Amino acid sequence: MSVIAKGFVNLFRSQIGKSIEASNAWSLTKSCVNNAFTGFAEFKRFGSSLFQMHKKGPHCKKRNKQRPFNGNPFAKGVVLKTLIKKPKKPNSANRKCVLVKLSNGREMVAYVPGIGHNLQEHNIVLCRVGRLKDTPGVKIKCVRGKYDLPHVIKPEQK
Repeated sequence: MSVIAKGFVNLFRSQIGKSIEASNAWSLTKSCVNNAFTGFAEFKRFGSSLFQMHKKGPHCKKRNKQRPFNGNPFAKGVVLKTLIKKPKKPNSANRKCVLVKLSNGREMVAYVPGIGHNLQEHNIVLCRVGRLKDTPGVKIKCVRGKYDLPHVIKPEQK
């Protein structure tokens, strides 16, 4: 007897033993069949032929997406420190960032877009989701024109 057949026999024995406790014959057969199908699902790819694996498709684990604000679009935060981050290889301009303590309790690095800012420690900023591709660890951006972060001032033309 193969390993799979022995597994099925043991599975059916255990499920029939559990099902005998049920009151009528209909629930006995119904629960036995349901339990057998759940047991069969456990043997998904073990000992499958190539055709069966082709029909089933690749075995992939599902990953939970880590969202910075747990699904919310914005979060308020307090600036702890101003930083200058360096981008990855082909790019070279320094990115102006701030370390922010968010209202949901997390501490994250946020990018300050635009030219120039006057952020200091204890300033309040509004952050939105939006990562900087070329700067590692920066997954959020500050919103200009809210709380203590003013709009970008256009340079005067001479």
